[in-house]
Amino acid sequence: MRCKLIVENALDTLKIQYLRVDLVLVETLSRTGENKRRELAEILKKSGLQLLDDKKSILIEKIKIVVIQMIHYSDEQPSKNHSEYISEKLGYNYTYLANTFSEVKGITIQRFIIIHKIERAKELILYNEMNLTEISYKLNYSSVAHFSNQFKKITGFSPSFYKQFGERRKQNLEDI
Repeated sequence: MRCKLIVENALDTLKIQYLRVDLVLVETLSRTGENKRRELAEILKKSGLQLLDDKKSILIEKIKIVVIQMIHYSDEQPSKNHSEYISEKLGYNYTYLANTFSEVKGITIQRFIIIHKIERAKELILYNEMNLTEISYKLNYSSVAHFSNQFKKITGFSPSFYKQFGERRKQNLEDI
C-alpha cells in the first residue's frame, strides 16, 4: 500500500494524470514524454522503487506478486497446481511464463515458489500456533516428510530443530 501511495504522489507532483495504480502497473491518461518519465524514475528511485520500462521486467514482477500473494497472504493454497493458477491469474501460457522467468531471474518459478513456501513455513513455525502437520497442509505439501525434506534442503535444518532454535532464541531474549 505504501508503494502505491509513493507512486501516486510522484504522479501528482509531476502532474501526470492516471486512471489507476496497481502494484506493477500505472495506467496514464496520455502518453508521457521522456523527460517526465526520467523525472518519475528519479522520484521513485529516492523512495527505493524502480520504474520498469520493458515488458519482460513487468511480467516478472507480476509473476513474483502472484506467487507471494498466493503463499504469504492467502489463507488457502489454490486447489489447482501452481502452474495452472499462475497461468490463469496472468493470462499467459505457463511455458512462456516459466521460460521468461528463468531467463531473466536465473531460477525457475518452481524454485521461487519453494523458497517462498519455506520462508512462510519459517514464519509459521516461529509463531508456534500450528504444528508441522498443519503447516505442511497449509502450504500444500503432500506429506510432512516431503515438507521436512524440502525445508532441510533449503535451510540446512529440520523444521523441528528450527523450532527449537527459535524457542531458545526467544527464551534468551526474554532472559535479558
